[in-house]
Amino acid sequence: MTDSAYLSVQEAAKYLNVSVSYLNKKRCEGGGPVFAKLGTRVIMNRGALDSWVAANLRKSTSDLGVDA
Repeated sequence: MTDSAYLSVQEAAKYLNVSVSYLNKKRCEGGGPVFAKLGTRVIMNRGALDSWVAANLRKSTSDLGVDA
């Protein structure tokens, strides 16, 4: 993985230990991490990925979070 602050979707998926298709789906339907589109290339900021994960932390499976 690169040391860059910006990651491709493939690198971001590896960083988060999720599938590329999961990130693509979240990007299309909303609710995923913020991203930038440069031409046809999609990149994600490592800090934004960490913030997205932090915003989705839950204390139990019945915890709907603040955005519910």
